[in-house]
Amino acid sequence: MKGIVGFMLLVHGLIHFLGFTQAMGLGKPEQFSKEVSKPLGWLWLAGGLLFLAVALSYLLKKEAWPILAIVAVALSQTLIVMFWADAKFGTIPNAIILVLAVIGLASMRFENAYRSDVLSSLQTTQSAGEVIGEADLRGLPLPVRNYLRYVGVVGKPKLRNFRIRFEGEMRGRGKDWFHFTSEQYSFVAPPARLFFMKATINGLPTAGYHAYKDRTAGMRIKLLSLFPVVNIKGPELYPTETVTYFNDLCLFAPAGLIDPRIAWEEINDLTVKATFSSGGTAISALLFFNEKGQLVNFRSEDRISVDEMKTFPFSTPVKNYEQVNGYRLPTYGEAIWHYPDGEFVYGKFQVKEIAYNVTQLE
Repeated sequence: MKGIVGFMLLVHGLIHFLGFTQAMGLGKPEQFSKEVSKPLGWLWLAGGLLFLAVALSYLLKKEAWPILAIVAVALSQTLIVMFWADAKFGTIPNAIILVLAVIGLASMRFENAYRSDVLSSLQTTQSAGEVIGEADLRGLPLPVRNYLRYVGVVGKPKLRNFRIRFEGEMRGRGKDWFHFTSEQYSFVAPPARLFFMKATINGLPTAGYHAYKDRTAGMRIKLLSLFPVVNIKGPELYPTETVTYFNDLCLFAPAGLIDPRIAWEEINDLTVKATFSSGGTAISALLFFNEKGQLVNFRSEDRISVDEMKTFPFSTPVKNYEQVNGYRLPTYGEAIWHYPDGEFVYGKFQVKEIAYNVTQLE
C-alpha cells in the first residue's frame, strides 16, 4: 500500500511538469488545448515539485508530509480549475491524496498526544543512580529472589522507567486476528504506563492509546485516527490498567519488583501472591515460576474485560527467555481471558526491543 501511494504521488507530480514544458516552449504536449502563460507554467512546475516532495516525505515517514500534501493539492486543484477542460481528471488523484493527508494529519495529532504525555513524564523522572545489590533482595520470597537473580538484576541500576516495543496479533471475541505494532513507556514513580498501538483492522488503519497516569486511566481507539471506536475513561478502568502496569513490571522490568508498594505472600516453592498498591487502589496477582527461576505465568482476578465490562480471570503465560539488553527475559507472551465457557487467547506479543532508564523520547 505504501509503495502504491508513493508511486501515485510521483506520477501525479510528474504530470504537472507538462504545464511547465508547454509554457516554456519546450514542447507541445497535447494535454493542453489552450496556451499556458509563463507565470502559470512556473506554478505547474511548483505543483509538480511539491508532489515529488510529498512522495519523498511520505516514503521517509516524515511528520510534515500531510501538511505538505494539503498545500500541493490546493495549488494543483486551483490550476486544474483554470484548465478544467484539459486537466479535470487530475481531480481524482487530488481527492485521494487529500483524504490520505487528512488521515495522516489526524494520525499525527493522535500520536502526538501520546508523545506529549511521554515527554511530560520523562521530565519528572529522577535519574538512575544506585545499583541493585543482594541486600535489596532481602525480605522477598525465595521464588522472587531466584527470579531476580536469574534475569540478572543484581549489579544493574535501580529502575526508573522502561520502554518496550512489541509486535503481534490481537482480536476481540468472535472476531478475526489483526496484526499490530506498539510502543509503550512505563514509569515507576509516579506510576504511569503510556501505550500506543498501530494496527490494520478490516483493511483500515486503526490506532489506540492507553494512558495510565496521574491516578487516572483511559483507553481510546480510533479508526483512521479520526473516528472513535472505543473511548473509555473512568474509575472502573484504573484497577484494570493497574494490573496491566504491574504485569509489565513483573515480566519485562523485574528490577521494579524491589518496591515497598508490593506486599508478598509465598504460596509454595514456585508460586507467590503479590499485592501492588497505587493511587489508593490495590490489585493482586499470582506469579508462577519454574525450577530454572523463570517466571512463566501471571494470573489476576482484578482486570475488566472491555468487551463485557466485567471482571474475569486474566493470565499471561510467557516463554522463549533470551538476553535482552543485559537481562534474561521472556520474548513471547499471550494474553488470555478465562471466561466461564473456556479460555480465550486475545493477544500474542513478541518483544522487539526493551530499554531501561531512558532519558528522551525516540
